[in-house]
Amino acid sequence: MADMAPADRVDLAAASRESLAMTFPYPLPPLDLAAPFDRHRSVVRPEWTDANGHMNLAYYMLAFDHASDDFSVQLGVGWDYVEHKLGMAFILEAHITYDREVRAGDPLRITTQILDHDEKRVHFFHRMYHGEAGWLASTNELIMMHIDLESRRASPWPEESLRRLDAMAEAHRPLPRPEQAGRVIGIRRKGQGS
Repeated sequence: MADMAPADRVDLAAASRESLAMTFPYPLPPLDLAAPFDRHRSVVRPEWTDANGHMNLAYYMLAFDHASDDFSVQLGVGWDYVEHKLGMAFILEAHITYDREVRAGDPLRITTQILDHDEKRVHFFHRMYHGEAGWLASTNELIMMHIDLESRRASPWPEESLRRLDAMAEAHRPLPRPEQAGRVIGIRRKGQGS
């Protein structure tokens, strides 16, 4: 491949994208229909903490981003997808709630629930739990879109990714909608409801 002209490499990449209708050029993990998806484990690193002695708000997003990577791998659109120049997935919007502080060394468990999806997007929700005590530390609601590598514009999911999304969404459908989902940020005043 190193001897190919740049134009030949581009054609190969285009051919690879077209061949994704049924398969990927790398192995996908077995389809996980757990409801919610419950694969990501981590530990709060000392460098993630601040002068308050707890995980700094920016690192919550990083921890959730690693869980989003695990979710993307399940769909076939993780970093292998980008490295093979087949496409990408971009986050369009993200909301975080900070429910309880975690500190250096605390184990983390992050679950993922699909709330909705279509041919180009997925709306999903992460919950971060203390990995041993089990209490909720934080939540993260996101919308991710599949992106064509060359145009850098929205494009339909590969067929297998959409098949996996459909199956996972069906498995997640009976789960209750998270109370933190769809929140609007603002200061609540007395008499404005709960």
